[in-house]
Amino acid sequence: MKKIIISVTNDLVTDHRVHKVCTTLHDAGYDVLLVGRKFRSGPPLSRAYRIFRMPLIFNTTALFFAEYNIRLFFLLLFSKADIFLSNDTDTLPANYVASVLRRKKLVFDAHEMFPELPEVVGRKFVKSSWTWIEDRIFPRLKYCYTVCASIAEIYNRRYGIQMQVVRNIPSSRVAAFEAKEIPAAGKSVLLYQGAVNLGRGIEWMIDAMPHLDEFVFFIAGKGDLLPEMQEKVRSMGLDDRVKFLGKIPLEDLPAYTKAADIGISLLENKGLNYYYSLPNRIFDFIRAEVPVLATDFPEIRKIVEGYHVGELTSSHDPLHLATLIRKIYEEKEVYATSFCRANEELCWENESVVLMQIVEKALFD
Repeated sequence: MKKIIISVTNDLVTDHRVHKVCTTLHDAGYDVLLVGRKFRSGPPLSRAYRIFRMPLIFNTTALFFAEYNIRLFFLLLFSKADIFLSNDTDTLPANYVASVLRRKKLVFDAHEMFPELPEVVGRKFVKSSWTWIEDRIFPRLKYCYTVCASIAEIYNRRYGIQMQVVRNIPSSRVAAFEAKEIPAAGKSVLLYQGAVNLGRGIEWMIDAMPHLDEFVFFIAGKGDLLPEMQEKVRSMGLDDRVKFLGKIPLEDLPAYTKAADIGISLLENKGLNYYYSLPNRIFDFIRAEVPVLATDFPEIRKIVEGYHVGELTSSHDPLHLATLIRKIYEEKEVYATSFCRANEELCWENESVVLMQIVEKALFD
């Protein structure tokens, strides 16, 4: 049985993309080990494939990335494996060096344009450091893929490689989930799911809530800006209209998604990573047949406009957002007719074909 070690820097609890990749490879007969990090308060995990979460001394700053990559390097150096699968640039140094020393095949999954992350793009030294790493390793990548065509085209043009596209789309099996009852006091449900981080537009929706008396806004996720958003809600007196659900395990999240009336996916243009992003939450909403309000960025437009599953906006004016929310709600039946075609074409089963082709090529090249 061929062995694959997959690595990522998060705690594995909510990473849908990596879980789908691991499950696909496991179901195809590969021996999969997924390596992540462990928080003291992290919940126990049980998966069909093997997992290992490393407890780290440092959990932030450059010391975290250094410690993680050093520990990952030694794990890769002494573990049986046929392929290393690196997720994002922050796991790439250890994977690349170990693959060279052990003469193992390296597959790379770019979830982001890492130097263009909002948390990075405004910090000159940090951005230049990640760019330096990509400049030296990316030209040597032979088996690689990313989340959308725009990011693939940029990297292919910049480094002369052949990065392919595997979009972060739910499995068709997700549609079988029953909606969870969310206490909304008889009001309609707006839902944001994902990290509560810089540039996610969460504060824009909070500002719009005083104009949306008939809605409750639920936020499922944690992140750097969570305390700030909670304080904003308190200061505006919106505690009964904006609710924080915390981090929802990926196994449970589809039930919350299906309970929503409208999904929210607003992004601020804070670098190329966001501008060309294709958030998985949009596909989660489509799978649950929930119309979406999303930012009018190129890759997002292709999906929302192309399949007519919601509305796009370039403005974050509170009254404008409130007007669009009401428009979507009033036309829910119109959007409903579009979900059948969208869900037939947009499913992980289709995307995973490319993933398997890349892995098998790496294995047998």
